[in-house]
Amino acid sequence: MAALSPPHAQPPNDPDLEVKVKKALERVSENIHISANEPSLAVYRLQEHVRRALPPTVSRRQHVTALHSQLQGACYDVEYALSAVRTMNGAEEKFTSLQELLKSAIFHRQQLKYEQTRRKQREPSMYKRLSSHITSIDLPDLPDLPDAFRETASRVESALQHARSSYENHTRKERERGDKKIETEDEDDDEVTEDDMS
Repeated sequence: MAALSPPHAQPPNDPDLEVKVKKALERVSENIHISANEPSLAVYRLQEHVRRALPPTVSRRQHVTALHSQLQGACYDVEYALSAVRTMNGAEEKFTSLQELLKSAIFHRQQLKYEQTRRKQREPSMYKRLSSHITSIDLPDLPDLPDAFRETASRVESALQHARSSYENHTRKERERGDKKIETEDEDDDEVTEDDMS
């Protein structure tokens, strides 16, 4: 009986089958290893991509927000300017009335200057009248008075002559200045009226 049933029979050795089984097991273990490490590699790649792409993206976003605020301010300025221009169309009548008032004011100013120059030419000043009266006063010789009185009289006479000459020089200079001012103002007024007429 023992001869009839052999103990566990061993399969025959097939080297080709063993090689195929080893290759299959290596592939399975490699696939298991890759599938186990693949998520961490993907996360590392994502982290690298975020580190590279995030700072320029943030800076561009900040730049875009700054440009947006500037553009919004420029839009507000343009709207205010347009509203101001639209309101200026309604102020045309006021500008024309102002222009007419300026023309009339310039005309009246020219008339006043002309009248002032005519009065200056017609009427002599109070100082001129006083100086003409002073010249007609002659101090008599006083032989009976002492020398001190004569000396004071000569001093008064010299002071009067000096005052008269300085006054005449002053009035002459004032006339020259007035004539120069009148000429320059007339030239300025002529230029203003030519600009207004144009």
